Amino acid sequence: MNVRNVRMSARVLIVLMGIVLVAQGVTAAEGDGDDNVSTEAAYKSLGAGIALGLAAIGAGMSQSAIGSAAVGMLAEDESKFGAALIFTALPESIVILGMMPLFL
Repeated sequence: MNVRNVRMSARVLIVLMGIVLVAQGVTAAEGDGDDNVSTEAAYKSLGAGIALGLAAIGAGMSQSAIGSAAVGMLAEDESKFGAALIFTALPESIVILGMMPLFL
């Protein structure tokens, strides 16, 4: 991973943390403590959304390098199509595992 990708990832994480902090401040200012059920549901949804979003970002970043390498491998030897397909599909399993909190 080069420095540009690391900086971009850090910026995305900082923005997400800022959104979470603002959301916490808003819910703390509005609530008197009686709405614990709706606050818990909101935090569960927020956590599931962040998990899915970060999993998708990570899968996209990894697939960019894997896809170009797979195309290069297929250009040299067409008999390795199965291996190229498996390596290209592996990062998608990260997104599927990131979707699990949506259903729990």
